[in-house]
Amino acid sequence: MDLSQAIECANALVFPGFLVDDASLAAERGRNEDVLTTLMSAWAAAPAGKEAFSFELVRTLADRNRDVCDRYGTERLRNVSPACLARSLSTSDLIHAVAVLQHRKDAKVAALAGPDARDLGVAWVDAPVSGMVVGIDIETTDRDPARGYIINVGLEFMTIGPGARPHDPFAGYFGLPEMYAEKGVPLADIHKISWSDLEGKRSFREDAQVQEALLAAMCAYPFMAHNAAFEDSWFMLHIDGYAEARKAGRVVPIDTRDICRRVDPEVRTLPRESRPAALESWARRRGTLKPHESERHLGLDDVELMLATVQAEFAARNML
Repeated sequence: MDLSQAIECANALVFPGFLVDDASLAAERGRNEDVLTTLMSAWAAAPAGKEAFSFELVRTLADRNRDVCDRYGTERLRNVSPACLARSLSTSDLIHAVAVLQHRKDAKVAALAGPDARDLGVAWVDAPVSGMVVGIDIETTDRDPARGYIINVGLEFMTIGPGARPHDPFAGYFGLPEMYAEKGVPLADIHKISWSDLEGKRSFREDAQVQEALLAAMCAYPFMAHNAAFEDSWFMLHIDGYAEARKAGRVVPIDTRDICRRVDPEVRTLPRESRPAALESWARRRGTLKPHESERHLGLDDVELMLATVQAEFAARNML
């Protein structure tokens, strides 16, 4: 599919309610997600201000695709690979994160990190880190941001430095289509969020005030998340203006999972199947989670655990 075809498909008037059989719903989802990946790649590659279309077209198509997936049954897509979820942040993003926290140029960090940032761990410990960050964690109903919903957001600020503590927490719940009152909240076995937590709540995509506040916070300070590519992918399709701000360099994601992998020497000695860079495992090693405790998998709780753990890691490596 070329770009002109993708734009035409995205602009086409389609009413998901008219798609009643499984075959037509499955075909529509596949077509939507092919269009989304084509449009997102083209938009990212185009110079700022030279894009062939507004990113609003992408967000609108993702909203439409969510409706299609609801009608088809998101539980039937559980084993279908996500089309719109990035596996990791780019190398340039990872380098820029170090530069921002160390208050120096990307080029200096890149020179230390070497080709493909393979020695980025060396750059992380080369200079002290400091500054205000905002920690963010979201709970969702799917892995793919074009198929599911944001139902919980946790946010907290912290000024990195000796003795730092998170402050000004925010936690919010957001609604789902009424069909989930009967079907149950997807992925509840992970996040333990039930319909009673969401009933009567406005959906995240309809809550312009929360979107604006989150975007303002992320434009003011770098945002930290454990596997930040996940939050980044979801915010691209769920927060109005996020993609535009991200492309303009006003939003800086920092991936604490990558920090763990680069900086914590224990990661290299532990078996891969133990998921040593998972937040729960990392927190136990740094003493921010007791041996008998488990990660909550709930927005604000995970933000507080993440910020405490990255702070402990920075202190252990004499990075503050």
